[in-house]
Amino acid sequence: MRITEVRAVQPATPGAPADWRTQLGQIVVHIATDSALHGYGVGGGGAAGIHVIESVLRDFLIGKDARDVEQLHAGMCRHTCFYGRAGLTIMALSGVDLALWDLRGKAAGQPVARLLNKDVDLSRPLPTYLTVFDEQETEAALNAGHQAVKLHVERFGAPPRVSALCDQVTKARDILGNQGELMIDAFAKWDVASALEVANAIQKQDVAWLEEPIPPDDYTGYRELVRKSPVPIAGGEHEYLAQGFQHLLDNRLHAVLQPDVNWCGGLTTLIDVYRRAQDANVRVCPHRGCEPYALHAIAALDRQPLAESGRAWFTCLDGAPAIENGHIRLSDEPGFGITVPADVWK
Repeated sequence: MRITEVRAVQPATPGAPADWRTQLGQIVVHIATDSALHGYGVGGGGAAGIHVIESVLRDFLIGKDARDVEQLHAGMCRHTCFYGRAGLTIMALSGVDLALWDLRGKAAGQPVARLLNKDVDLSRPLPTYLTVFDEQETEAALNAGHQAVKLHVERFGAPPRVSALCDQVTKARDILGNQGELMIDAFAKWDVASALEVANAIQKQDVAWLEEPIPPDDYTGYRELVRKSPVPIAGGEHEYLAQGFQHLLDNRLHAVLQPDVNWCGGLTTLIDVYRRAQDANVRVCPHRGCEPYALHAIAALDRQPLAESGRAWFTCLDGAPAIENGHIRLSDEPGFGITVPADVWK
């Protein structure tokens, strides 16, 4: 099954936030082969990511066997290592890797999850959580059947207005009661002192994790946070490739890892992260886990599955599973079970 074409496009995303998520947003990758099979993946990097794919990775891939996914992943990393060990290049590479896994599943006539774990129960509903911004959204998430919520607190400023933030956390916990998980996401807006002030203030609310409270590459800061915080620290949404996550594990910088399969290096990297994290007894909860690609890994590999809701405005994939009563089920179609409408490529 030789690769005959590789192309990428940045689809229109009506309703997307008017910021970097549009300018450097998600791209759809298509890989054609000399068989009747086609693979589709989603990566990142916008126009810059498309340039990497169509000017560098395409030349490397043409003529190679699409089923040799791990070897092709390693080759793409070597091919770009002098300028692309993180960031835009790996975000683009992620989409290619996912398209290759889609092809591998289709060639085997199996969902990707079954390639990762032959005993996976595709009918098992996976619990999901929703990102919320206030008590009204928390109440709505609970009523919709979600098992947990993540309260986004970026709006409380930097440094944060701790009293107002704590009031919001308390309201969320009161709504959830003692059953649902409650997480907090600061989106890397604080410094260590602010993060510790918040962690100490919310520790009685049984917060499962405080997500990315400081910039992702402040490793010294995370080392201090993990040592001093009474609340578990999560991160890894903006980490890349297995060696990046191994650094986080070796230094015990996060209690929960949150790789994004569309950015971190694709499914090949996510599989590796799961194995390394499980060996280190560290939880993995992929970023945007309800979207089709990470969901297969969660179903097949996760010992404590919990899938984060995706982006409602990213609607260019057909066949993506929907959340029902706070749970989501995998498609049993070969590959990732998705198709891309023809008008995306126009």
